[in-house]
Amino acid sequence: MPGEFMAAMGLRLTHISADRVEGTMELGPQHHQPWGIVHGGVYAAAVETAASAGAVAAVADQGLTAVGVNNNTNFLRSMSAGTVAVAATPLHRSRTFQLWEVRITDAERRLVALGQVRLQNVQPRGSARPRADG
Repeated sequence: MPGEFMAAMGLRLTHISADRVEGTMELGPQHHQPWGIVHGGVYAAAVETAASAGAVAAVADQGLTAVGVNNNTNFLRSMSAGTVAVAATPLHRSRTFQLWEVRITDAERRLVALGQVRLQNVQPRGSARPRADG
C-alpha cells in the first residue's frame, strides 16, 4: 500500500486489518504551514489514509473496495515536529457504507487530531458488475 504520497507525508502504517489500523507519522518542517506548525491538511490526509486502509480490508473478501465520501477532521493540539501515532477503528459498517474514527496522538498520548471518514463500498474500477440475471 505505501506510495509516494504516504512517503512524503511521513506516514507508515504498521498494522492493517478490518477492525483496526495503526501507524506512525514523522512530522517536521516539510509539513508546516506559513506560521511554523503542522498544516491541518496533513492530519486530514493521514485520517483519510488510515480509514481507507481499514475500510478496504473490511470489504476485500467480497471483491469490493471502499472510497471516501466525507472526511471530518478536528485539529486539537498544534505541533511543529515529532512522532504521532495514528489509530483507526470502525464505528459502523453496512452493506453499502462504513464509518471509521481515526485518532492521532502525540508521544505523551495527548489527542492531536480526531477524525471520522465515511466511505462507500463499491466495485473496483474495471471490474465487471454482477448481473441480476446470473
